Amino acid sequence: MTLTVADAARQARRASIALATATRAVKDAALEAMAEALLTNSAEILDANALDIEAAEAAQTPAHMIDRLRLDEARLAGMAQGLRDVARLADPVGEVVRGSTLANGLEMRQVRVPFGVVGIIYEARPNVTADAAGICLKSGNAALLRGSSSAAHSNAAIVSVLREAARSQGLSPDVVQLLSSDSRESVKDLMRARGLVDVLIPRGGAGLIRTVVAESTVPVIETGVGNCHVYVDEHADLEMAERIVLNAKTHRTSVCNSAESLLVHAALAESFVPRITRALQEAGVLVHGDERFQEIPGVVAATPSDYETEYLAMEMSAAVVPSLDAAIEHIRRYSSQHTDAIVTGSTQAARRFIAEVDSAAVMVNASTRFTDGGEFGFGAEIGISTQKLHARGPMGLTEMTTTKYVVTGDGHVR
Repeated sequence: MTLTVADAARQARRASIALATATRAVKDAALEAMAEALLTNSAEILDANALDIEAAEAAQTPAHMIDRLRLDEARLAGMAQGLRDVARLADPVGEVVRGSTLANGLEMRQVRVPFGVVGIIYEARPNVTADAAGICLKSGNAALLRGSSSAAHSNAAIVSVLREAARSQGLSPDVVQLLSSDSRESVKDLMRARGLVDVLIPRGGAGLIRTVVAESTVPVIETGVGNCHVYVDEHADLEMAERIVLNAKTHRTSVCNSAESLLVHAALAESFVPRITRALQEAGVLVHGDERFQEIPGVVAATPSDYETEYLAMEMSAAVVPSLDAAIEHIRRYSSQHTDAIVTGSTQAARRFIAEVDSAAVMVNASTRFTDGGEFGFGAEIGISTQKLHARGPMGLTEMTTTKYVVTGDGHVR
């Protein structure tokens, strides 16, 4: 019988209490066992994933969504390596953030502790299942996972494997649970499980995130969509700029750190606009451009909505701007505050861009594709937070903890 969300949350709470005091050795052994189990059971997982892919193709799901959904041996190996990477990281639980002896002799320490029960609502990508479970386990949290129905078979197979691996190392299998995706009721129940669930993290499209933020009574850490920009400044090296733009747009289009908009300084328009447009077109990218870009055959006219769009496909908006000020203003207007990049040889321009572009990550002479927990050395990530409270940017182990104050006295009274 399928558990209700409330029952699953109560089981998660019991599991989280024991997990909060588990040693690093125990947690790391469980993560290593989970990684090995993914590989050992790869055939079962890939068979389950094939059912999801078949259903998605029959439903004429867009190609970029099918790409997010698809697993293969290489992606499974990446999921396993992500768990192993997390195992090798320092355990944040128990870390003393700050401490001192007060004037009255009391010893005060601020210590990292787990949240407790973390709910995660996410779309399509079954790799998130392993990433979320691993990060939650290492940070001492029990995970309640609510994936999309499109990945139901894949998620069920992965969670079954992870639970058995946790059990094999002496942990409760309820440190990771998969909620039913048969209806939206489980999402609604999870969003209203205040008191049973400590924090909720949505990962997916703008619609999902807006709904969870607006309707949840459980505290939410918002992960945002990625309308990411690359601005090619007048002082840019054009070869470097072309390399960065192509990587940011085409390396993997279905992820949130893929660039969706290109801005080029007017001083470079004559030389760089034809060059980068041809390069993008040769790579298969449809460019939605302003009047200057439309001078190149094959470019379609950009509308204001194009500059707001997270394409997650081989499409990109583009515009020529008269100045750094104009580029910054454009980004302030249209960016989702995820990742924005400048390509420039000017230290002064880079400093202004860093100071005035209010995004979770700002890149200087580097692709937007580097905004990633793994690339930042955090191991796997739980998501990219674009909000400003508690966590911002790639959320690794540290961001999955809160703190408490421990005060030790010797009969002190006030």
